[in-house]
Amino acid sequence: MQTATTDTNSVYRKIAWRLVPLLVLGYIVAYLDRSNIGFAKLQMSHDLGFSDAVYGLGAGLFYLGYSVFEIPSNLVLRRIGARLTFARIMIIWGLVSGAFALIETPLQFHALRFLLGCAEAGFFPGVLLYMTYWIPATRRARFTAFFMSAMALSGLFGGPLSGWVMSSMQGFGGWRGWQWMFIVEAAPAVVLGVITLFYLVDRPEQARWLTDAEKDVVKRDLDKEESKQRQASTGTSILDAFRDRRLYALGAMAIALLAGIGGISFWLPSILRASGIKEIWQIGLLSAIPYLAALVSQQWVAYRSDRRQERRWHAGVCAAIGGLSWLLMPSFSDQPGAALVLLTLVAAGSFGATGPFWSMPGALLTGKAAAAGIALVTTFGGIGGFIIPIIVGWATTKTGTLAAGQYFYGAVMLVAAGLLVWGTRAREAPVPTQPATEVP
Repeated sequence: MQTATTDTNSVYRKIAWRLVPLLVLGYIVAYLDRSNIGFAKLQMSHDLGFSDAVYGLGAGLFYLGYSVFEIPSNLVLRRIGARLTFARIMIIWGLVSGAFALIETPLQFHALRFLLGCAEAGFFPGVLLYMTYWIPATRRARFTAFFMSAMALSGLFGGPLSGWVMSSMQGFGGWRGWQWMFIVEAAPAVVLGVITLFYLVDRPEQARWLTDAEKDVVKRDLDKEESKQRQASTGTSILDAFRDRRLYALGAMAIALLAGIGGISFWLPSILRASGIKEIWQIGLLSAIPYLAALVSQQWVAYRSDRRQERRWHAGVCAAIGGLSWLLMPSFSDQPGAALVLLTLVAAGSFGATGPFWSMPGALLTGKAAAAGIALVTTFGGIGGFIIPIIVGWATTKTGTLAAGQYFYGAVMLVAAGLLVWGTRAREAPVPTQPATEVP
């Protein structure tokens, strides 16, 4: 029995090492290209005369375009496969991201942010759906956390990179540092898109790097899981996804996490500068600290969630920690050390919730309902990601302080944590009582 378990673990470890690195690299670049306007703002807003309201609208418009195309993209992925879908997404978003170096007006900024969202839509929900083809739900939180560690890694390396490019390339070739930052950080997306065409495999049965016995292990586990889901009457049609009330509780948490994590990426440089740190390269280096804590928290919480086979409380408590930290931040806005500590707690709580939370939607439904359901949850998050930065940007412009936005982020995360724990408690999909002895 122990041998069988060990063999199963080795199969999923093999899958992880084959698929996850490329997906993580893709999402590192994706998150960097969507969030690097937080650093660009330190120079761009002055150069182009953009107010915080203009910036907030641009930050939010990304998620409007993202939301419009998420569900269609996931349905297309089911038809044409992940390889073509992800390659198309990466190449287009890379080209759009590089075009930000040429903007001169708010209209151009807003149009490109919307187009970037349209281009990138489908990658994140597509990966969540793609994982359901390869990995059973009992192991998926850890895999999901590996993938979503890209956000923390993007901030960990992207902040120092953005600060260095903006400082060292300022004036090179007659361009400003923020313009070079967009060019430098957009190029990897196009390269990865081309690599994806030759590297990725759509389904386990197509994988030449798996033996027939290994393919049988994956098929057996996924078939067993689908059978249990059907017995739980979770539904298999697209309409079932919209009828399932649990998904709306998940949608509330998606809004909160996207808002909280987006708040970090969009406003962290501005919060650090407002606390008294003026040099861009220093802000870049210090910005890595919250993301380092986020990376550790993300992996530890996901590992604990998989071992205990519990999702709701792991995600809810982490989100509550992030929300409380946002609420405390205005009281320490002029103290660099305290501001950095609270930003670190926000990052650790928000990112810690991602592994257990994003493994939940794929465990609730099967078939077309899974594709639509996952995309529906991320669409809720995208709508919140569109509206909330606009509110925060408007409030910042009107009040002249970041405090109102920080209170808003905190309230949203606390409310969503309560809704998640309460709204999914009675009908959560059943999981085995005995977890695997090792999670890859």
